[in-house]
Amino acid sequence: MGLFRTRTEASTPLEGIDAVFADLDGVVYAGHGAIPHAVESLNRTKTSHAVGYITNNASRSDASVARHLAELGLDVVPDDVVTSPQAAMRLLEERVEPGALVFVVGGEGIVAELEKRGFRVTRSADDAPAAVVQGFAPEVGWRELAEASFALNAHGGPDAAAPGIPWIATNMDWTIPVARGIAPGNGTLVSAVHTAVGRFPVVAGKPETPIFDEAKRRFDAERPLVVGDRLDTDILGANRAGMTSALVLTGIDRAKQVLAADANSRPDFILGDLRGLHEPYPVVESVRGSAVRVGAARVRVDGNRVEIVADGDGGLDLLRAACAAIWSSSTPIHALDVPPKLYS
Repeated sequence: MGLFRTRTEASTPLEGIDAVFADLDGVVYAGHGAIPHAVESLNRTKTSHAVGYITNNASRSDASVARHLAELGLDVVPDDVVTSPQAAMRLLEERVEPGALVFVVGGEGIVAELEKRGFRVTRSADDAPAAVVQGFAPEVGWRELAEASFALNAHGGPDAAAPGIPWIATNMDWTIPVARGIAPGNGTLVSAVHTAVGRFPVVAGKPETPIFDEAKRRFDAERPLVVGDRLDTDILGANRAGMTSALVLTGIDRAKQVLAADANSRPDFILGDLRGLHEPYPVVESVRGSAVRVGAARVRVDGNRVEIVADGDGGLDLLRAACAAIWSSSTPIHALDVPPKLYS
């Protein structure tokens, strides 16, 4: 992990990077408004690096997302937006013939991508579709889920080795944040269909790798940095795709979650906000007394106790030092006595 990279002096997270792939909700905006410092930081990044925006949201097209981002003040065009329906199209093209009839659960984002590629769209299982693509839209209800189940349960013909047609889900986010709180996401709706059909879909979006592969191809990137606010989608997905990752503490996951991150979901960088892309990232050092030092902060794990040896800034560097100490210990966090201060 990047927290333990061998470095003799601080450098910014952008050093050695040729593209930045940023998540949207919790990184760029919260609700309809931009997160403080996000727009200016990303526009500054674009003067020296390619910047792409990766979203699991299947309800909007790339053009619709780009319009929203431009309204916030970002320098962006539709091709800068990589959506889970776009990643789903590549999976679909590997499984069905060109121009095939595809059953859609979802909205504009999926339909627009299918039509761009010459596929035909249906909302009826009676039309004998060649595949099902499922993504989130607020209007999706029982009728659509039932119809998808009917299509998926149809046999592929008398010579088919197994019943069913290809099923591709844009993403498996169990929840989505909305204005009134947390609501069921596409993963919840996919689970309902799974219960009816007894099998799982192929998944295009984070944390699976197809959406990251699509972004890498789109921007011809060899060393991208993925910036996200969720360990279970953005960071896990970046790690699976072999990409450098940065967790920004402006969205879903905060100190408590990052301290407890498992080995597959640990970021290379921990940032307070996107200004951190352009600031020297402190060196993480092992020092005497089995402690980890970041800046003036020092933390060690002694048995089952996490000890703050020196507060340092009492904030981000302290969290970074605590993460490094806990992650390098052989003790799972649920068995550790962690000072409440580290969670704040």
